[in-house]
Amino acid sequence: MSEATKTLSMQARKLSPSERLKLVDEILASLDEPDASIDRLWAKEAEDRLAAYRRGDIKAIPLEQVLAKYRGQ
Repeated sequence: MSEATKTLSMQARKLSPSERLKLVDEILASLDEPDASIDRLWAKEAEDRLAAYRRGDIKAIPLEQVLAKYRGQ
């Protein structure tokens, strides 16, 4: 951690809990900015998967089956 980061951290700890929460929200929001290149990659992936499904290369799985897998059933 850089000295600047350590200083900011120490200053942030002096804020009230609600001020710290607002600061954290602002920092997290700044990390969630759209990235056009990533959006294009995801769009291509979705189009490729849909095309594979329509060709019969992949099959759909019922939602309940997927949920059961992650519920450990």
